[in-house]
Amino acid sequence: MIIGLLHHGVTVSDIEKAIAWYRDVLGLEFVHRQRQENAYTPVLVGVPGAVLEVAQFRVPSPLPRLSTHDVELIQYVTAGVDGVPVPVNQVGTAHLAFLVTEIEALYAKAMTGGAVFRNAPTAITEGANAGGLGCYLHDPDGNTLEFIQPSPIRLDRMRALLAQHVIPSSRHH
Repeated sequence: MIIGLLHHGVTVSDIEKAIAWYRDVLGLEFVHRQRQENAYTPVLVGVPGAVLEVAQFRVPSPLPRLSTHDVELIQYVTAGVDGVPVPVNQVGTAHLAFLVTEIEALYAKAMTGGAVFRNAPTAITEGANAGGLGCYLHDPDGNTLEFIQPSPIRLDRMRALLAQHVIPSSRHH
């Protein structure tokens, strides 16, 4: 299960297909959808004539939120550019990392759902995530994602920290 994330935007080629994939395969909660066809959006994104379809999702998590969503899927209806997904080692490439539990089950579900994996869940042997598992994958549009499952000790520490700071009534939208 995905349990943590900060807001991140992902450009997709087909908003309907992307909504279904992020909802049904990754298990994110759909929040809102809107068309951004106004004067400020082309200025904001720096793309003249841009019209966007935007879908917002949240990670199922007890974490308090400052925003109504964690992930935005963005389709450029006008002024979009099709292209080959950029390699993970190209300067400027970003990835979206999900904090997960049960990485093997999520790996299998995403694989069945059309994700292309760069690797199977791999043991992390050094650094802050030592003792955990991780894998890189690409969504159907080639956007790079990562699943990180902390070590049992680190996950217990995270859960204890959450228990200290999460107030049941803090889950406002």
